[in-house]
Amino acid sequence: MRGTARDRDIIEATPSTILVVDDDAGQRSLLESFLGSQGLRVVTASSGEQALEVLSAEAVDLMISDVRMTGLSGLETLRRVRGLKPVLPVLLVTAYPDIRGAVDAMRDGAVNYLEKPIDLDELLTTVRQALGLGAPPPAAAEGTLDLPAHVIALSPPMREVLREVAFVAPSESRVLITGESGVGKEIVTDLIHMISPRARGPLVKVNCAALPETLLESELFGHEKGAFTGATQIRIGRFEEANGGTILLDEIAEMSPALQAKLLRVTQDGTFQRVGSNSVRRTDARIIASTNRDLEKDVEAGRFREDLFFRLNVVEIYVPPLRERREDVLPLAHLFAAEFSHGRPRLSPATVTCLELYSWPGNVRELRNAMERALLMARDELILPEHLPRRIRAEGLAPSATPGKEDSVSRMEEIERAVILQALHTHNFNRSETARALGLSRRTLLYKIQRFRSQGYAVGPELKG
Repeated sequence: MRGTARDRDIIEATPSTILVVDDDAGQRSLLESFLGSQGLRVVTASSGEQALEVLSAEAVDLMISDVRMTGLSGLETLRRVRGLKPVLPVLLVTAYPDIRGAVDAMRDGAVNYLEKPIDLDELLTTVRQALGLGAPPPAAAEGTLDLPAHVIALSPPMREVLREVAFVAPSESRVLITGESGVGKEIVTDLIHMISPRARGPLVKVNCAALPETLLESELFGHEKGAFTGATQIRIGRFEEANGGTILLDEIAEMSPALQAKLLRVTQDGTFQRVGSNSVRRTDARIIASTNRDLEKDVEAGRFREDLFFRLNVVEIYVPPLRERREDVLPLAHLFAAEFSHGRPRLSPATVTCLELYSWPGNVRELRNAMERALLMARDELILPEHLPRRIRAEGLAPSATPGKEDSVSRMEEIERAVILQALHTHNFNRSETARALGLSRRTLLYKIQRFRSQGYAVGPELKG
């Protein structure tokens, strides 16, 4: 008998059930949080054995399993699942891609084979295809954040970073934040902690490059009284301090191999020992690591442990350099100018051009320092090009490599000239009014007009004022 329209609506409204199998609690948490946000019901298992128990007890529409697990491996679990659920779709995930293993998995009936760190968009598309749901609607993969006033993200690359943060923060997954020095990796860490369930807990930050190995171990794990010369009392380590919250391990690539081995233990089960103690302690701290280096190359070169890399890199968030986020430059400049000013700072058109053309090798940190210097040098809260660091002016004023009258000046000068000539026309070629509108001194404007004429440009009728 055919069901009524109401019956069909009820069936269609029932979410599909996904079984996530992984011995890594962080990975399970990430997938549970992400898939749950897409309207799917998620159950989890920490081993292949537990997964078989779940499948015997309840109906599941899709299984997602890690390949390398303690006890039953993902492939062995898949083979046993086929005895229980011959047509159940299975998606295998691993940090160790292996072509032969992939072929074996497909032969045993896996739907697909994805690598860690998981690309969430790829995961969602694969899951929906396996469930016969088709492509996700345009808004299904969008995460949103209410940003604090000090966080600027107008450019598409930074909006993508925020989307990833919105997905990852509610989970317990470990996160690896990568990007050049000064791009704002610490700001991303702050956001993850701020909107996570651990927001009321501590956020502890450790710079792994700032301390030698012996002191860094004590900083992270603490020490007992008398553990070494100068250890006059018990010290609680940063992992203990971060219990119930989040710990950021900044510049993780600078950590020595010996200390990497000790850190691996914490990522596996949350246990550690203070320096000079045999007692095992436990911490419930979410780990976020950051680096400006390519850790995969460090792994290949033997400078960083492969197993630790995969433990830390459950989710990787790449923060792009400022030169790839041009839409953010001026808003950031205004933000920093307001921070270092007691009034209402203004940027002259020429200053705006300098900021927009500069390549910012030091990224957001360099921009902040430049605006701090400019406010110290400026008068009347008006920032002119001469108030900026010399390297920023020099790049904007660099001559073009192509010969010819138009190309003999910098792009910055071309834009500046167009702005000034337009302002002169707007103010009926009155020099005083034009200078005031542009935020320039009258003398500076006269100098620029004389230079334009010497280069052969028609400035306009007889100037007034």
